[in-house]
Amino acid sequence: MLPQVDSPVFRTQNGVPYLKAPGVALLGAKTCDLEGVGPFLRGFGPELELDQYLQDPDPLPPGAQLVKFAGQLCYMSMGPKRSWNKDAARYLRHILESGHGSVLEHADFTFLLFGISRSLTHELVRHRLASYSQVSQRYVSGRTLRFVERPEYAADEELHRRFEDRIEGLAAEYDSLATHLMQQQKQALAGLSGDELAARRTELRKAVNQCARSCLPNETEAPIVVTLNVRSIRHFFEMRAAKPAEVEIRRAAHAVFKVVKEVEPLFFADYEEQELPDGTVALSTSFRKV
Repeated sequence: MLPQVDSPVFRTQNGVPYLKAPGVALLGAKTCDLEGVGPFLRGFGPELELDQYLQDPDPLPPGAQLVKFAGQLCYMSMGPKRSWNKDAARYLRHILESGHGSVLEHADFTFLLFGISRSLTHELVRHRLASYSQVSQRYVSGRTLRFVERPEYAADEELHRRFEDRIEGLAAEYDSLATHLMQQQKQALAGLSGDELAARRTELRKAVNQCARSCLPNETEAPIVVTLNVRSIRHFFEMRAAKPAEVEIRRAAHAVFKVVKEVEPLFFADYEEQELPDGTVALSTSFRKV
């Protein structure tokens, strides 16, 4: 199983669910199979011994192997005098030092972020080229409605009480709005049957949800699937895991860092972690904007 950072679910006295910390589940990471490049390498003649590249005894994580091959292809450095896999850390560090970050774009990660608020996802999608698939409040009913408690609220008894009271009221208001709207519009279904009835029911649910969601705040949970390549994810860390970053997104960025570093440590070995007074961890590197 790929690594993950879990986030437990809490409930108010009336059963309204909420989460206190970001969760991350790594869904996929780049694979690499070099067997297919054998004919290409052998086509340059046996005297160059380029096919030795496939006989390296030291395996690398797939993303690192892919990036290393892409970088070495640029100079056709595949023969006996190449940088071998045992020196991959030094090779990748040279890429960071030289700023040749384009080869890092070949390796990517896909992960689910949950236990994060809608205010966080608005920040996430504003500044980064990536692929996003986010829960739709227009198509999803209130049955999966959850909220996210900010750390400032969790650390203060009065703010925590107000948070729980608020989300109980919001959940009740959402349910009341949806129920009223559904009853109000059911008359439109009278006399319909078959495919026409099924289509109108779908339109009705969408109309109800898109109206009722207007009462939901930024602290509503907004799960999202994100795909970022290594170059983009490094930029994400440098922007969103830095000291000046907003606390919620900094926590999420550090959770992502822990997950991706476990599967591809060579890409992120240059980052230093610093615990901040608010309990979050900031990341920093000497190789910014690679």
